[in-house]
Amino acid sequence: MPTSDQLSITLLPGYRELLTAHARELPQRDDLCGAFCGALALRAAGIERRGGEVVDQDAVALAAGSTVSGAREPGTLPHGEPSRRDYRLSIPAIDDHDASGTNAAGLRNALATLSDGAVEALPYTGPWNPDTLAGLFQLVAALERPASLLANFATHHLWGARPRVDQLLGYLLGGDAEGPPPDWDVGHFACVFARVSGPRGSMYAVADTYPALGDRGVHLQPQEHLAAALERRDMPGSSSKVAGGMFAVVSADDAAAVRAGAAELGLAEGIWDNGSVTGESIG
Repeated sequence: MPTSDQLSITLLPGYRELLTAHARELPQRDDLCGAFCGALALRAAGIERRGGEVVDQDAVALAAGSTVSGAREPGTLPHGEPSRRDYRLSIPAIDDHDASGTNAAGLRNALATLSDGAVEALPYTGPWNPDTLAGLFQLVAALERPASLLANFATHHLWGARPRVDQLLGYLLGGDAEGPPPDWDVGHFACVFARVSGPRGSMYAVADTYPALGDRGVHLQPQEHLAAALERRDMPGSSSKVAGGMFAVVSADDAAAVRAGAAELGLAEGIWDNGSVTGESIG
């Protein structure tokens, strides 16, 4: 194969454990995409139980103050996905569907609590572009201890999750930007666990929360599209606040080095408001 047609893949440390947990946990329960991803990050770090209790999406949701809506609104699930409401724990309910879910501050606190401080979720609000995205990914990929990237993005910026092989290769090898239209249009959490690099572009492997997306919830996204999705500039409320971002979930021992590297990239560390409220605020 000519050198110009070679592809390379970079995997985050802990990806095997994350994907094993991902396959076991699918699909997310309604409104728990952030908690679902938080559970995967903890499993990747080797944390499966706390105080004898299993660490799953319900446990993260309860620790994060997540809320669930009374019923699913039409169009808020990917095509072909049924609603799932078999909650293992009692999650606070809220009438306003737009305010349900897991907010970023709650998720950060839950990961610290459920890991007893062993992991730290470093929140970055951008600016997001292919270079800053690649820089943060490379910082985390270079770690020896398990690490995860949790992306909170606007799905309508992404490629549809089932591109043809010629579209994938056309982008990676030739820089062709044409891909399938997005599958849905919501604010959402998903995990990034790998990068595939070609001579004309890079794509990030996403472990999503619904099996209908890609191959059992795993799909590839072009770097430009993922960066635009993280910016979420055209989501409601984003004119006055950054409504998306990415967590680098790393060992507490690695947090200082990742924080310093992200600062050099020009990434701003801080919590974003994705519109979800906590159970405490409605109690």
